[in-house]
Amino acid sequence: MTGDPPPDRPTAAGEPPTVSRGERRRDQAVALGWLVVAWLLLWGDVSWGNLLTGLVVGAAVLYFFPLPPVTFGGRLRPGPLLVFAGTFVAELVSASVHVAAVALRPGYRPRGGIIAVPLRVRTDLNLTLTAEVISLVPGTLILDVDRARGVLYVHVLDVRGPDDLAGSRDRVLVIERRIVRAVGSPTEVRQLDLEPVERRNHP
Repeated sequence: MTGDPPPDRPTAAGEPPTVSRGERRRDQAVALGWLVVAWLLLWGDVSWGNLLTGLVVGAAVLYFFPLPPVTFGGRLRPGPLLVFAGTFVAELVSASVHVAAVALRPGYRPRGGIIAVPLRVRTDLNLTLTAEVISLVPGTLILDVDRARGVLYVHVLDVRGPDDLAGSRDRVLVIERRIVRAVGSPTEVRQLDLEPVERRNHP
């Protein structure tokens, strides 16, 4: 009948769109790329051996532990991507120095804290990338992810007062902003500037 919707399109509001084989392969390639980057960062050495090992390990993870279909609808932007990479390396160095200073301070017992950070872009891809980057920075660790609400629960080292908790929360949001500006869609970039009430109206 002429009034029937096409079979490859969602027929109800909120129903996920159909992902084609080509889109699925592209998403898997993006996921493999991020896994290789995480592998290189964990080893701290960029070499052909680590690169090849990262490719093998990443491919094995995707094969034996297939991820749910997370469609990449964003856009790679070289400029913001370079900014993200540069600031990430700087934060790695700064955080490493800070953690080392805390560990070597005689008689000092650092206090930890847990913060809940609602992200502005609540896609699975943004949750995953932001959580991975935060976990790679010394002194911060993801404890839990509320996928439905788009909230990350982060453990923070060396908390001395409310200002440290607020500063850590702001740093998580800054990381999210850099990631979205580097690989997010135009709609996701606009969501970065929405107020909390507006975000509830723009899931």
